[in-house]
Amino acid sequence: MLRLSALMRTTAARLSALFILLFTACALVLVIYVSALSQRMIQAQTQDAVLEEVSTLTQVYERRGLTGLVRLIAVRARQPGANLYLITDHNGVILSGNVEMIEPGVLDIEGWTEQPFYYSRYGEASEVTDVHRAVALVARLPNQMILLVGRDLGEPEQYRSIVRRALTAALAMMGLGAALIWFFVGRKALKRIDSISEASRQIMGGDLTRRLPVSGSGDEFDRLSENLNAMLERIAALNEGLRQVSDNIAHDLKTPLTRLRNRAEAALAEQDDPQATREALERTIAESDQLIRTFNAILMISRLEAGYSAEATTKVDLAAIIADVVELYEPVAEEAGVALNADIAEGAEINGNRELIAQALSNIVDNAIKYSAGSNGKPEVTVSLARSGGAVRLTVTDNGPGIPESERHRATERFVRLEKSRSQPGSGLGLSLARAVMTFHQGELVLSDGKDGKGLAVAMVFPDAKNV
Repeated sequence: MLRLSALMRTTAARLSALFILLFTACALVLVIYVSALSQRMIQAQTQDAVLEEVSTLTQVYERRGLTGLVRLIAVRARQPGANLYLITDHNGVILSGNVEMIEPGVLDIEGWTEQPFYYSRYGEASEVTDVHRAVALVARLPNQMILLVGRDLGEPEQYRSIVRRALTAALAMMGLGAALIWFFVGRKALKRIDSISEASRQIMGGDLTRRLPVSGSGDEFDRLSENLNAMLERIAALNEGLRQVSDNIAHDLKTPLTRLRNRAEAALAEQDDPQATREALERTIAESDQLIRTFNAILMISRLEAGYSAEATTKVDLAAIIADVVELYEPVAEEAGVALNADIAEGAEINGNRELIAQALSNIVDNAIKYSAGSNGKPEVTVSLARSGGAVRLTVTDNGPGIPESERHRATERFVRLEKSRSQPGSGLGLSLARAVMTFHQGELVLSDGKDGKGLAVAMVFPDAKNV
């Protein structure tokens, strides 16, 4: 009983009940309409048949007179069928026909009988079960004799009864089927809702690895579960990112903060040497600026990965961004002894944010210059732009030591620095920020081998504005 009560409280069950009521009302209207229509059709056919018979008898009476009419009625009265024939004198005394008894008052009117009347045929017993119903047309002949031509209603009434019973039975079977379908489908829906509710309770209880069940039928419950599971995956990824950020901040920022404190303490200890104090304070300010840049990068990455950013997107020319970044880093590359080149086959416009793309490209170019400097041969960094497979690829290639393929998935994580010696400055956020920028632009950051298998190629793959 409680199960049925819970079932009735579901929206699906209430909608099903509403549909059943609507279906029942439509079916009842259909039954009434079909019954009335069949009755009118039978009545029209009966009247047509009687009128045709009256027309024939009238023609015989006009050609052969009363004697011919009586003979024809006597012949047709002996034939089996539903037609009624009766001819009487002006006093109602039967002269010919197949009617033995007729309901009083029928012969007193002229024209169609207003209501079906009762009668009995010749040769039948006078029991109630042998009394029939009929409709007839009563006419008075010129000599005041009465002619009645009618038709028995047994077959039409039987037909109407069969139609009515068939429609009622069909309605009952459809109603029973609809109720059964409603019950079983509603119970199945209730089970699925219960399973989703149970999974939701476990998730709210702290089990973030639990997912809502998906039956594989592709219905609205599956679509809802898939969307919620995707949301849970996103929440889990954000939580994991938050945990990693907290761990990384605790580990990677502890050293610069300790160094910052020690320098401040040293500056206080060297009060007698103003120059040393000034240098210590300048180093402290530089270290503080680096920490601020690190925290700004962390905040920017978090905002972009969370899908929220106040940055607006417009049509931007990647070739112009490359030219600006290359021009900005040419002095840095020249000082490091690295050749910085740009290889732009053609311009390309995308929907994006110029500042974010320029910042991501600057980080990648800066990394390429730092890690290719001092390598064997001639250090070289090339920034190229080309269209490929409906996408725009902005690639930065160097001939430095590169990154092993097994480590490339870690290279874009926050605070990850694959250089064991930590001799190069940096916080390990450059590629992580570039990946977040590409996620914001619905693109992809791809790491692969450089030219001839040497160095590293970092590709920023954007969707082409022509295909968006």
